[in-house]
Amino acid sequence: MTAKIRLCVDHPLGTGQSVALTEAQAHYLFGVMRLGAEARILLFNGRDGEWLARIAVAGKRGGSAECLEQTAPQRMPPDLWLVFAPIKKARTDFIVEKAVELGVARILPVQTEFTNAERIRQDRLQSHAVEAAEQCGATHVPVVEDLTALEKLLARWDAGRRILWADEARVGAATTLAGAEPGPWAILIGPEGGFSPSERRRLAALPFVAPVSLGPRILRADTAACAALTLWQASLGDWR
Repeated sequence: MTAKIRLCVDHPLGTGQSVALTEAQAHYLFGVMRLGAEARILLFNGRDGEWLARIAVAGKRGGSAECLEQTAPQRMPPDLWLVFAPIKKARTDFIVEKAVELGVARILPVQTEFTNAERIRQDRLQSHAVEAAEQCGATHVPVVEDLTALEKLLARWDAGRRILWADEARVGAATTLAGAEPGPWAILIGPEGGFSPSERRRLAALPFVAPVSLGPRILRADTAACAALTLWQASLGDWR
């Protein structure tokens, strides 16, 4: 019996382990997907890999599943963070979802001088990250941090983690990471209006910031995030 549905759970996983299902998960499995007892699903928790499980109890407000066997080991993404300025709601959701699919360890929304969104729903973005991991086969769900000011983030930044700055002023320059070394990295994507002159001076003065072009055309912020993640993964990440 094959299993197509994957769920992220906050519970240890192992052979014979019983896993309680939340009311929302029960509604999805039994109300929406019309599964019942003995159906097979896949479970992961970010620690123990992916497991095939059998539905043991199928109720309207809850249920449980029993782990049968591990189907994939725990796979962690590279030590890569995505730092980005939130944009319109649907496009911010898109950035979070694609960051999970492309492989990041942590997601940090930042407030810049030209950021359009003054606040975010961190819990909603975290739920999008969980859903993206469930759909793309990931066994790790990156933490989505709450919105913080870029200046504050840079002030406490660990200089051992380099920042790949997608610099819109370099449009048309050669796009390359030649000579860059693996290790802890972060990708920085600015808002739709770009970084302010003072922010640009601040970034340019930091020794751990590496500006890079993303090609000959000006990209939307959500496209730029995908392009930068792809460039980094192909050059320094786990796509090599």
